[in-house]
Amino acid sequence: MHLELRHLRTIRAIHDYGGLARAADVLNITQSALSHQVRAMEEQAGTSLFLRQVKPMRLSPAGLRLLTLARQVLPLVEAAEAEMRGVTQGRIGRLHVAIECHACFDWLLPVLDRFRHAWPAIDMDIRAGLAFHALPALARGEVDLVVSCDPEDVPGVIFQPLFDYEPTLVVPAGHRLAARGHAEPGDLAAETLITYPMDRTRLDVFTQFLDPAGVTPAVVRTVELTDVAVMLVASGRGVAVMPDWVLERHRDNPELAFLRLGRDGLDRRLYGAIRETDADLAYMREVLRLAREQRGDG
Repeated sequence: MHLELRHLRTIRAIHDYGGLARAADVLNITQSALSHQVRAMEEQAGTSLFLRQVKPMRLSPAGLRLLTLARQVLPLVEAAEAEMRGVTQGRIGRLHVAIECHACFDWLLPVLDRFRHAWPAIDMDIRAGLAFHALPALARGEVDLVVSCDPEDVPGVIFQPLFDYEPTLVVPAGHRLAARGHAEPGDLAAETLITYPMDRTRLDVFTQFLDPAGVTPAVVRTVELTDVAVMLVASGRGVAVMPDWVLERHRDNPELAFLRLGRDGLDRRLYGAIRETDADLAYMREVLRLAREQRGDG
Protein backbone atom coordinates (compact mmCIF):
# COMPACT_ATOMS: atom_id res chain seq x y z
CA MET A 1 0.00 0.00 0.00
CA HIS A 2 1.30 3.43 -0.98
CA LEU A 3 0.59 5.58 2.07
CA GLU A 4 0.13 9.33 1.86
CA LEU A 5 -0.50 11.85 4.62
CA ARG A 6 -4.05 12.35 3.33
CA HIS A 7 -4.72 8.66 3.94
CA LEU A 8 -3.64 8.98 7.57
CA ARG A 9 -5.74 12.12 7.98
CA THR A 10 -8.75 10.31 6.53
CA ILE A 11 -8.39 7.37 8.93
CA ARG A 12 -8.05 9.69 11.90
CA ALA A 13 -10.98 11.92 10.93
CA ILE A 14 -13.42 9.07 10.32
CA HIS A 15 -12.46 7.44 13.62
CA ASP A 16 -12.62 10.68 15.60
CA TYR A 17 -15.95 11.86 14.11
CA GLY A 18 -17.66 8.49 13.74
CA GLY A 19 -18.69 8.63 10.12
CA LEU A 20 -18.10 9.89 6.61
CA ALA A 21 -20.37 12.93 6.74
CA ARG A 22 -18.71 14.73 9.66
CA ALA A 23 -15.23 13.60 8.62
CA ALA A 24 -15.79 15.03 5.12
CA ASP A 25 -16.73 18.41 6.65
CA VAL A 26 -13.58 18.43 8.77
CA LEU A 27 -11.38 17.43 5.82
CA ASN A 28 -13.12 20.00 3.62
CA ILE A 29 -14.07 17.55 0.88
CA THR A 30 -17.41 16.11 -0.26
CA GLN A 31 -18.75 12.92 1.28
CA SER A 32 -18.71 11.32 -2.15
CA ALA A 33 -15.02 12.15 -2.62
CA LEU A 34 -14.23 10.77 0.82
CA SER A 35 -16.09 7.52 0.09
CA HIS A 36 -14.13 7.15 -3.15
CA GLN A 37 -10.87 7.76 -1.27
CA VAL A 38 -11.72 5.12 1.33
CA ARG A 39 -12.52 2.54 -1.38
CA ALA A 40 -9.25 3.33 -3.14
CA MET A 41 -7.32 2.90 0.12
CA GLU A 42 -8.95 -0.47 0.79
CA GLU A 43 -8.19 -1.62 -2.75
CA GLN A 44 -4.54 -0.69 -2.26
CA ALA A 45 -4.42 -2.35 1.16
CA GLY A 46 -6.19 -5.47 -0.10
CA THR A 47 -8.42 -5.56 2.99
CA SER A 48 -11.24 -3.65 4.66
CA LEU A 49 -10.20 -0.75 6.86
CA PHE A 50 -13.65 -0.18 8.41
CA LEU A 51 -16.44 -2.25 9.94
CA ARG A 52 -19.49 -0.94 8.10
CA GLN A 53 -22.06 -3.10 9.85
CA VAL A 54 -21.88 -1.02 13.05
CA LYS A 55 -22.87 2.55 13.82
CA PRO A 56 -20.88 4.71 14.19
CA MET A 57 -18.31 3.36 11.74
CA ARG A 58 -15.47 1.56 13.44
CA LEU A 59 -12.00 0.67 12.24
CA SER A 60 -11.09 -2.89 11.37
CA PRO A 61 -7.88 -4.39 12.83
CA ALA A 62 -6.02 -3.19 9.73
CA GLY A 63 -7.57 0.27 10.11
CA LEU A 64 -6.53 0.39 13.76
CA ARG A 65 -2.93 -0.23 12.74
CA LEU A 66 -3.12 2.77 10.42
CA LEU A 67 -4.75 4.85 13.17
CA THR A 68 -1.80 4.09 15.47
CA LEU A 69 0.55 5.25 12.72
CA ALA A 70 -1.56 8.38 12.10
CA ARG A 71 -1.42 9.33 15.78
CA GLN A 72 2.35 8.98 15.76
CA VAL A 73 3.10 10.71 12.47
CA LEU A 74 0.50 13.44 12.03
CA PRO A 75 1.29 15.45 15.20
CA LEU A 76 4.95 15.59 14.10
CA VAL A 77 4.00 16.68 10.59
CA GLU A 78 1.53 19.28 11.86
CA ALA A 79 4.08 20.69 14.30
CA ALA A 80 6.62 20.96 11.49
CA GLU A 81 4.05 22.65 9.25
CA ALA A 82 3.22 25.15 12.00
CA GLU A 83 6.91 25.87 12.50
CA MET A 84 7.42 26.42 8.79
CA ARG A 85 4.49 28.83 8.75
CA GLY A 86 6.09 30.66 11.66
CA VAL A 87 9.39 30.90 9.79
CA THR A 88 7.63 32.18 6.66
CA GLN A 89 5.71 34.75 8.68
CA GLY A 90 8.85 35.86 10.53
CA ARG A 91 7.65 34.70 13.97
CA ILE A 92 10.18 31.87 14.28
CA GLY A 93 13.84 32.09 13.37
CA ARG A 94 17.40 32.55 14.56
CA LEU A 95 19.30 35.64 15.66
CA HIS A 96 22.95 34.85 16.26
CA VAL A 97 24.91 38.06 16.70
CA ALA A 98 28.62 38.77 16.29
CA ILE A 99 30.16 42.06 17.36
CA GLU A 100 33.24 43.87 16.12
CA CYS A 101 32.92 46.46 18.89
CA HIS A 102 34.01 45.24 22.33
CA ALA A 103 32.24 48.05 24.17
CA CYS A 104 29.00 47.10 22.42
CA PHE A 105 28.33 44.32 24.93
CA ASP A 106 27.09 46.95 27.42
CA TRP A 107 24.70 48.38 24.83
CA LEU A 108 23.67 45.18 23.04
CA LEU A 109 22.60 43.08 26.03
CA PRO A 110 19.71 45.41 27.00
CA VAL A 111 18.62 45.40 23.34
CA LEU A 112 18.47 41.60 23.23
CA ASP A 113 16.76 41.44 26.60
CA ARG A 114 13.94 43.65 25.30
CA PHE A 115 13.83 41.70 22.05
CA ARG A 116 13.44 38.27 23.66
CA HIS A 117 10.28 39.30 25.51
CA ALA A 118 8.58 40.34 22.28
CA TRP A 119 9.94 37.47 20.14
CA PRO A 120 10.24 34.42 22.42
CA ALA A 121 10.35 31.94 19.50
CA ILE A 122 13.56 33.44 18.07
CA ASP A 123 16.71 31.52 19.02
CA MET A 124 19.32 34.06 20.19
CA ASP A 125 23.05 33.88 20.80
CA ILE A 126 26.10 36.16 20.84
CA ARG A 127 29.06 34.71 18.96
CA ALA A 128 31.94 36.67 20.48
CA GLY A 129 34.49 34.19 19.15
CA LEU A 130 33.78 35.34 15.58
CA ALA A 131 34.67 38.97 16.29
CA PHE A 132 37.57 39.18 13.83
CA HIS A 133 35.93 37.16 11.05
CA ALA A 134 32.33 38.18 11.58
CA LEU A 135 31.38 39.42 8.11
CA PRO A 136 32.53 36.28 6.25
CA ALA A 137 30.65 34.26 8.89
CA LEU A 138 27.55 36.36 8.17
CA ALA A 139 27.81 35.72 4.44
CA ARG A 140 28.21 31.96 5.10
CA GLY A 141 25.10 31.92 7.28
CA GLU A 142 26.93 31.14 10.54
CA VAL A 143 25.62 34.33 12.18
CA ASP A 144 22.68 36.56 11.33
CA LEU A 145 23.64 40.06 12.52
CA VAL A 146 27.04 41.72 12.85
CA VAL A 147 27.50 44.94 14.81
CA SER A 148 30.27 46.84 13.04
CA CYS A 149 31.59 50.34 12.44
CA ASP A 150 33.52 49.39 9.31
CA PRO A 151 31.27 48.69 6.29
CA GLU A 152 32.84 46.43 3.69
CA ASP A 153 31.78 45.31 0.24
CA VAL A 154 30.60 41.77 0.95
CA PRO A 155 28.32 40.16 -1.65
CA GLY A 156 24.84 39.55 -0.28
CA VAL A 157 25.42 41.68 2.85
CA ILE A 158 23.90 45.09 3.56
CA PHE A 159 24.75 47.57 6.32
CA GLN A 160 21.89 49.23 8.19
CA PRO A 161 22.87 52.44 10.07
CA LEU A 162 22.23 52.25 13.81
CA PHE A 163 23.60 55.47 15.32
CA ASP A 164 26.48 57.94 15.20
CA TYR A 165 29.06 58.24 17.94
CA GLU A 166 32.27 60.11 18.72
CA PRO A 167 35.41 58.36 19.98
CA THR A 168 36.43 60.32 23.07
CA LEU A 169 39.68 60.51 25.02
CA VAL A 170 39.30 60.14 28.78
CA VAL A 171 42.20 61.25 30.99
CA PRO A 172 42.73 61.92 34.70
CA ALA A 173 41.29 65.25 35.79
CA GLY A 174 44.76 66.67 36.51
CA HIS A 175 46.24 65.56 33.20
CA ARG A 176 48.28 68.06 31.20
CA LEU A 177 45.75 67.90 28.33
CA ALA A 178 42.62 68.30 30.46
CA ALA A 179 42.36 72.07 30.06
CA ARG A 180 42.87 72.04 26.30
CA GLY A 181 39.65 70.22 25.44
CA HIS A 182 41.11 68.16 22.61
CA ALA A 183 44.16 66.05 21.82
CA GLU A 184 46.35 65.65 18.75
CA PRO A 185 47.92 62.30 17.79
CA GLY A 186 51.36 63.34 18.99
CA ASP A 187 49.97 63.99 22.47
CA LEU A 188 49.55 60.25 22.98
CA ALA A 189 53.10 59.28 21.98
CA ALA A 190 54.30 59.35 25.59
CA GLU A 191 51.14 57.88 27.12
CA THR A 192 50.01 54.48 28.33
CA LEU A 193 46.95 53.84 26.19
CA ILE A 194 44.35 51.53 27.74
CA THR A 195 42.31 49.67 25.11
CA TYR A 196 39.97 46.74 24.81
CA PRO A 197 41.61 43.41 23.85
CA MET A 198 40.89 43.70 20.14
CA ASP A 199 42.98 43.79 17.00
CA ARG A 200 44.17 47.35 16.32
CA THR A 201 42.42 47.31 12.97
CA ARG A 202 39.13 47.30 14.93
CA LEU A 203 39.99 50.18 17.28
CA ASP A 204 39.08 53.72 16.21
CA VAL A 205 41.92 55.30 18.15
CA PHE A 206 44.41 53.53 15.89
CA THR A 207 42.61 53.38 12.53
CA GLN A 208 41.14 56.89 12.62
CA PHE A 209 43.62 58.85 14.75
CA LEU A 210 47.07 57.44 15.51
CA ASP A 211 47.96 55.29 12.50
CA PRO A 212 47.27 58.00 9.87
CA ALA A 213 49.65 60.26 11.80
CA GLY A 214 52.28 57.54 12.25
CA VAL A 215 52.09 57.78 16.05
CA THR A 216 52.49 54.87 18.46
CA PRO A 217 51.75 55.16 22.20
CA ALA A 218 54.59 54.46 24.62
CA VAL A 219 52.61 51.56 26.14
CA VAL A 220 49.42 49.78 25.13
CA ARG A 221 47.58 48.05 27.95
CA THR A 222 44.50 45.93 27.30
CA VAL A 223 41.58 45.64 29.72
CA GLU A 224 38.39 43.59 29.25
CA LEU A 225 35.91 45.70 31.22
CA THR A 226 34.95 49.33 30.63
CA ASP A 227 34.58 50.11 34.34
CA VAL A 228 38.05 48.72 35.08
CA ALA A 229 39.56 50.81 32.29
CA VAL A 230 37.87 53.95 33.61
CA MET A 231 39.06 53.18 37.14
CA LEU A 232 42.65 52.84 35.89
CA VAL A 233 42.40 56.18 34.10
CA ALA A 234 41.05 57.87 37.24
CA SER A 235 44.00 56.38 39.16
CA GLY A 236 46.48 57.95 36.76
CA ARG A 237 47.54 54.63 35.21
CA GLY A 238 46.91 55.69 31.64
CA VAL A 239 44.42 57.22 29.20
CA ALA A 240 41.72 55.58 27.11
CA VAL A 241 39.62 56.23 24.01
CA MET A 242 36.03 54.99 24.07
CA PRO A 243 32.77 55.84 22.31
CA ASP A 244 31.01 58.84 23.82
CA TRP A 245 27.92 56.76 24.65
CA VAL A 246 30.07 54.37 26.71
CA LEU A 247 31.46 57.25 28.75
CA GLU A 248 28.13 59.03 29.24
CA ARG A 249 27.48 57.58 32.69
CA HIS A 250 30.98 58.62 33.84
CA ARG A 251 30.62 62.28 32.83
CA ASP A 252 29.97 63.45 36.40
CA ASN A 253 33.09 61.79 37.80
CA PRO A 254 35.32 64.66 39.08
CA GLU A 255 38.41 62.47 38.68
CA LEU A 256 38.05 62.36 34.91
CA ALA A 257 38.33 64.77 31.98
CA PHE A 258 36.97 64.15 28.47
CA LEU A 259 38.63 65.39 25.29
CA ARG A 260 37.85 65.32 21.58
CA LEU A 261 40.28 63.62 19.19
CA GLY A 262 41.46 66.54 17.08
CA ARG A 263 39.93 70.01 17.19
CA ASP A 264 36.79 68.91 15.38
CA GLY A 265 36.52 65.46 16.90
CA LEU A 266 35.87 62.22 15.02
CA ASP A 267 32.47 61.25 13.63
CA ARG A 268 31.83 57.53 13.44
CA ARG A 269 28.76 55.39 12.75
CA LEU A 270 27.73 51.99 14.02
CA TYR A 271 25.99 49.59 11.66
CA GLY A 272 24.04 46.38 11.81
CA ALA A 273 25.17 44.13 8.96
CA ILE A 274 22.64 41.56 7.77
CA ARG A 275 22.11 39.34 4.75
CA GLU A 276 20.04 40.91 1.98
CA THR A 277 17.72 37.91 2.09
CA ASP A 278 16.87 38.68 5.75
CA ALA A 279 16.10 42.37 5.27
CA ASP A 280 12.33 41.86 5.17
CA LEU A 281 12.11 39.56 8.19
CA ALA A 282 9.86 41.18 10.78
CA TYR A 283 12.03 40.17 13.73
CA MET A 284 15.19 41.46 12.02
CA ARG A 285 13.56 44.84 11.42
CA GLU A 286 12.48 44.86 15.06
CA VAL A 287 15.91 44.14 16.55
CA LEU A 288 17.42 46.91 14.41
CA ARG A 289 14.70 49.29 15.59
CA LEU A 290 15.37 48.39 19.23
CA ALA A 291 19.10 48.89 18.67
CA ARG A 292 18.54 52.45 17.44
CA GLU A 293 16.09 53.13 20.25
CA GLN A 294 18.46 51.84 22.92
CA ARG A 295 21.09 54.33 21.78
CA GLY A 296 18.49 57.05 22.26
CA ASP A 297 17.91 55.77 25.80
CA GLY A 298 21.60 56.10 26.56
